[in-house]
Amino acid sequence: MKHVLLADDDPNIRALVRFVMTREGYQVHEAQDGAEAIKVMNRSPIDLAILDVMMPYMDGFELCGHIRQQFDIPIIMLTAKDQLPDKEQGYLRGTDDYVTKPFEPEELLFRVKALFRRYNRISSDTIRMNRITIDLQNIEVSDGQSVLLLPMKEFELLAQLAQYPGRLFSREDLIRLVWGADYEGDDRTVDVHIKRLRQRFANYADDFTIQTVRGIGYKIEVRGK
Repeated sequence: MKHVLLADDDPNIRALVRFVMTREGYQVHEAQDGAEAIKVMNRSPIDLAILDVMMPYMDGFELCGHIRQQFDIPIIMLTAKDQLPDKEQGYLRGTDDYVTKPFEPEELLFRVKALFRRYNRISSDTIRMNRITIDLQNIEVSDGQSVLLLPMKEFELLAQLAQYPGRLFSREDLIRLVWGADYEGDDRTVDVHIKRLRQRFANYADDFTIQTVRGIGYKIEVRGK
């Protein structure tokens, strides 16, 4: 299930968008201003944000810039302003699309689906687990603010588990997939590397966990998925 942040100070707009998105199977998290939206994103996994421009405490432009610094997710701006300078400001802050009020809810839904398709294509070489992004091409792990340096085998083990969230891998599977079929060492090396990964990502338990299935092996569970 995809999680959508809807930040708008108009309760009627929120109710309309919530109805359309929920009907399509999206989980909608609502905020009535920018400050509340930040709190929502800090406690919930968000896959796409829909932001009204004119909100109290923090407007949509500022909120968009804040989100773009922290998260790599699609952003749609809602606004009654359709002037080119306003749209330019939105795109410069990092928005992906712009919808002018009043709008047809179905059109907004089409744009949401299109952005998810686009991001899925762009992210073919990346794995996202909420704040954590695994870049398979550049062999990097980041939390949206900094790059987390991992030894190669730890990276390969994490990437193998993360590509298939919820799937159980035996130690033998992981040895074969990560260390290779000709590995002749103790399969308990998997346990050692799992322990190290858990220590490294102890502060990201709200994003994902590496779970042990006693006597069998390991799997990753991603929060909110």
